[in-house]
Amino acid sequence: MPRRPTLKQILLAAVVMAAAFWLVAAVVIWRDPYALVRTEYARQRIAAGLSQGSVQVAGHRWVYAYSDDAPADAPTIVLLHGFTGSKENWYAVASLLEDDYRLLIPDLPGWGQSERKRDTDYGFVAEAARVAAFIRAVSPGKRVVLLGHSMGGGIAPLVAARHPELVSHVGLLAAAGVRFRDNQFGIDVLAGQNPFGVQDAATLTRYLNILFASPEAQPWIPWPVSEIVIARRRHDARFEQSVLDRIGRSDERFAPGAGAREVRQPALLLWCRQDKVIDASAMDLFAQRMPQALRVLLDGCGHMSLMERPEEVAAAIARLAATR
Repeated sequence: MPRRPTLKQILLAAVVMAAAFWLVAAVVIWRDPYALVRTEYARQRIAAGLSQGSVQVAGHRWVYAYSDDAPADAPTIVLLHGFTGSKENWYAVASLLEDDYRLLIPDLPGWGQSERKRDTDYGFVAEAARVAAFIRAVSPGKRVVLLGHSMGGGIAPLVAARHPELVSHVGLLAAAGVRFRDNQFGIDVLAGQNPFGVQDAATLTRYLNILFASPEAQPWIPWPVSEIVIARRRHDARFEQSVLDRIGRSDERFAPGAGAREVRQPALLLWCRQDKVIDASAMDLFAQRMPQALRVLLDGCGHMSLMERPEEVAAAIARLAATR
């Protein structure tokens, strides 16, 4: 009969296997440092009960998170992220909605894992056309509840106004696209700067402080992940500036506000009082254009309500989806 391995042999084999695993992991991270971030994002997606898919639409490969666990007749909700954001920003809210709604959460073209092309327009109008094509592809024959945050909130009313056959309800969270009360962020954008730009640890901290009302609400980004994130943001600096120039300084910067005047669907406007990016005065300006909108103003949070106050955001989305 074959001899059973000794405890010492079992422990040695385990050590060898662990060493081999970490060696392979180190090689992967050395070749592609951002793989570490993608691994963490995958963990968050799975924890939120979401799957991942991809589709070729409007000349771009889209990567999106989704959930099909809700009943077949449940509303479909599409969630759009903001400038410098990604689909992962919505995961805390998605985890509260995925039992009752079909969810589709894309990385917009140019951002996250979706395709980016050189010398391509990624402003409000161009992205709105792409989002309309995405909805047709992933929700054929069924209108969706369309939610957008920040830049995504500027895209959403354009889609709803120009393609009412695709959108049954629309929600804007801290949406860009109207002339809100002056703040430092807006002043810097008009001066041609990128207040969200990240070049080092100090500017990463500044970026998070602009987005979140308190340090306690900010995501924890430990070393070496922080260095990987900084390197990626430095690499993306030129792209970010080109998009910000278009959505923040060009003739189309107020296109979302103009589009909102044509929105007839049930609507939601949600802001945080302490938003340092899109001042809460923007909610009143959008409300003038969308008088049918449910208005929700939260206190004690900043620009990232979807991460700081996911329970209240999910509850507001559910109220919107139930509106007839």
